[in-house]
Amino acid sequence: MTSIHAEALKRNGIDYDEAMDRFGGNEALFERLASKFLDDTHFAALEQALADGDDATALREAHTLKGVAGNLSFADLYAAISDVNAALREGDSAGAKARMEPVRIAYEAVKTALSSLDD
Repeated sequence: MTSIHAEALKRNGIDYDEAMDRFGGNEALFERLASKFLDDTHFAALEQALADGDDATALREAHTLKGVAGNLSFADLYAAISDVNAALREGDSAGAKARMEPVRIAYEAVKTALSSLDD
């Protein structure tokens, strides 16, 4: 991974230094696992569950997305989805819906950054 790629990750809310600590400096492993996020379905499933009023599924999808974001050091996404997850845990689906815009922004930023790894 070039320094240009690492900087693109950082600019898009990925704590690359933390990721390297977590992955023992193994850039190839991080890149392999992070690139799988491009095929993530949890965000779409979360949006659908919120639209359908399926709070149990929404909570499960938010919690899973939070775990993935945390494990891969997607810091901005982790922070945003944590707010949605907390609202759903409290039974506040309206609050969760109201907190989705930062999640959308962070999610798209991560996908953009990860797409740059192929360049």
